[in-house]
Amino acid sequence: MARPTQEHRGRALVPVALPPPAEAPAPVADPRIGDVDEWGRSEHMRALTRRIYAPLYDKWFRVEWEDFDNIPAEGGALLVANHAAAVPSDAPAIMHGIETEMGRAVYGLADHYFKSLPVVGTLWARNGGVVAQPDNAYRLLREQGQLVLVFPEGTKGPAKTYQERYRLRRFGRGGFVEIAMRAGVPIIPIAVVGAEESMPTVARVPALAKLLGTPYFPITANMLAFGPLGAVAYFPSKFKLRVLPPVTFDEPPDQPRYSKSRIMDVSEEIRQSIQEALFDMLQQRRSVWFG
Repeated sequence: MARPTQEHRGRALVPVALPPPAEAPAPVADPRIGDVDEWGRSEHMRALTRRIYAPLYDKWFRVEWEDFDNIPAEGGALLVANHAAAVPSDAPAIMHGIETEMGRAVYGLADHYFKSLPVVGTLWARNGGVVAQPDNAYRLLREQGQLVLVFPEGTKGPAKTYQERYRLRRFGRGGFVEIAMRAGVPIIPIAVVGAEESMPTVARVPALAKLLGTPYFPITANMLAFGPLGAVAYFPSKFKLRVLPPVTFDEPPDQPRYSKSRIMDVSEEIRQSIQEALFDMLQQRRSVWFG
């Protein structure tokens, strides 16, 4: 039997028709819809919210700012304000005013409880709400150069009764100061007058708060006046916001440790500066409704 030659070795015994070379696959379309960023914020949603909220801001609360120029036009900064109203009305006013006047996004830090609420949690995130966690604040301030709004009183602020209005609660352990130091950004204190009267708490019901798993359960003057609608209907109190001078730090950013006593001192100084500004603004106010 004849052995195959070199020419035969390179040939198939049975001719086979090979398919044509495959073309490169078309790129898969991005399945994500919209403009939601890594924090859950949507600029389309914020634009819609601003349009809806504008009449409330302009006609109902008639918001006025003092020393607005103290808010930096670029770079990260931690906005710190007093907190009030059973359903807080100060955060939307601050965020709307800054975004409308400056064109800068504002991210609001709040308790994880809000993110856990069905529907509300998603809407909160789409409108710039972020869980108040140190790493989140650091990334927004240091790495992304954003404006971040925080209320050091926490839920103790909105839970105050009307008799306790404009008396600032303790600013926790000063964690917001340490975050600003670590991120190398200024703190911008803001004093807000008017939110306390927009939805004042007449009484608290701790038993119901515990049953529902909420930070507090208020009985508001709005509920007494409007019934169930009072849970979302604000009184038309006049809002005034005063932006205090920026608080900056000599300490370099990204240090492994910062003086706890220094942090607590700065925290108390900021709390006191906002408190004094509130007292001054209240002395100048002609009425709750007309400023």
